[in-house]
Amino acid sequence: MVNFKMIGNKITEARKKATISQAQLAQRLFISSQAVGKWERGESMPDIITFNRLAEILGVDLNYFSEGGFPVSSELTPNEFPEKQTGGLSSSKQKINRSWDMSSGNWKDADFSGLKNLHEKFSSSNMLRCRFVGSDMSGLLLQSNNVHTCDFSSSDFSRSHIKNSNFLNNMFKNCSMKETEFSQTYISGCDFTGADFTGVIIRSGGFGKNTITDAIWAYTSFIGSHIADVVFTGTLTDCSFENCSFTRLTFKNASIFNTFFKNKSLKRIKFIDCQTDRITYEFLKNGKADLTGLTLLSEGNEEKLRT
Repeated sequence: MVNFKMIGNKITEARKKATISQAQLAQRLFISSQAVGKWERGESMPDIITFNRLAEILGVDLNYFSEGGFPVSSELTPNEFPEKQTGGLSSSKQKINRSWDMSSGNWKDADFSGLKNLHEKFSSSNMLRCRFVGSDMSGLLLQSNNVHTCDFSSSDFSRSHIKNSNFLNNMFKNCSMKETEFSQTYISGCDFTGADFTGVIIRSGGFGKNTITDAIWAYTSFIGSHIADVVFTGTLTDCSFENCSFTRLTFKNASIFNTFFKNKSLKRIKFIDCQTDRITYEFLKNGKADLTGLTLLSEGNEEKLRT
């Protein structure tokens, strides 16, 4: 049986040797001082990620905490450990719950690259300069988060729902965003170079000052959002901009097909060397858009570009 009290004593001893108070240690770990007190009293133990950070702060090797057979894993309390480990894990009392949830946390300079099966485990969190490179975040429900200067390059966000969050200066290069919905979320200063926005919905939020070079736009919907300081290039097919507001929105060297614009005024949209089909052209004209820089394609030329 793991001796929680022994582990707690080791944390206390190392903390005092490093002349760090419980409150100071809690602050550096982005947790409450009450949580540190529980560890030191032997009422609970940190999870594996926290143990790594704890060892770094206290200036000890991770093995310092593992003496006596301590299994470094997810956070556990004493009643989760069986008294004996005989006959395998056939008894339900011998099973250890290794579930983890990183919601409601403050994460800074952490590397979570390659993670899978996140689901709802990062809600209501603050993340600063964290790495999620190549992570599987598909089907994620992420809400009430502040995400700043993180790197999600080459990650899969497909079929996720991100709501009531702020994304600032993050990297989403070559990410799959397919069929993801952003609602009441503000996305600014992010790099979406090479990202796939097929089937994405951006609803009731903001999309500003983002880099979208070589991004894929197909069946993408902006609904009730404010779009500012963004330049669309390449091909847009079957997209929609409905009841949005615009500030310095530019389409440059873009081919725009079967794309729906529904606004009282589209005067703040600028076109530079763009081409479009008849139905998109009529939507824009009806919204009083400045059609300078926009060429209406004949059916034959339109078909060639589509293929």
